Amino acid sequence: MTNDVRIRILSVDDHPLFREGIGAFINCQSDMSLVGSASNGGEAMEAVRALRPDVTLMDLRLPDIGGIDAMIAIRQEFPDARVIVLTTFEHDAEIQRALKEGAQGYLLKSMPGKQMLQTIREVRAGRKCVLPEIAAGLGEPIGDEVLSRREAGILRPLQVHMKHIVSKLRAGGRAHPVATAARRGIVCW
Repeated sequence: MTNDVRIRILSVDDHPLFREGIGAFINCQSDMSLVGSASNGGEAMEAVRALRPDVTLMDLRLPDIGGIDAMIAIRQEFPDARVIVLTTFEHDAEIQRALKEGAQGYLLKSMPGKQMLQTIREVRAGRKCVLPEIAAGLGEPIGDEVLSRREAGILRPLQVHMKHIVSKLRAGGRAHPVATAARRGIVCW
């Protein structure tokens, strides 16, 4: 593949070793190229202006301004900018705020590289992409599709049953009951 058809990626993270690792990993892909990196929000804005990446990987914790604020600034100037949050933080409020403010994806640094690459490809293609492990804890839809009336009708009683299951298993959260039931041999994969 030639460089002009590769997905052009900007990495924004304040850890140099992480940026270098991401760059090496991305540049091994035949359809991707790391075109630049930035260590803070100000540098990210300058890099987006100069490089016009197809996708920006944005950490939440930056030394000058937060990643979400940097993303907001970038999207104000470049409304079509595609940003994937790549962070260690998996709190519902941060995920919801990032998605509300325009992030097209949300990934954890602990996830396998294959998932990051697939998310980059999905986001470049214009789709919002949040992995099921992250989406499970959110109380609102994150995809572009709306549930049908029948699907919503099925979901309501499921929520009630899930609340009872969580309570009975003492699973400790919305994302844990299935894993708890599997560990106890109640369900099998």
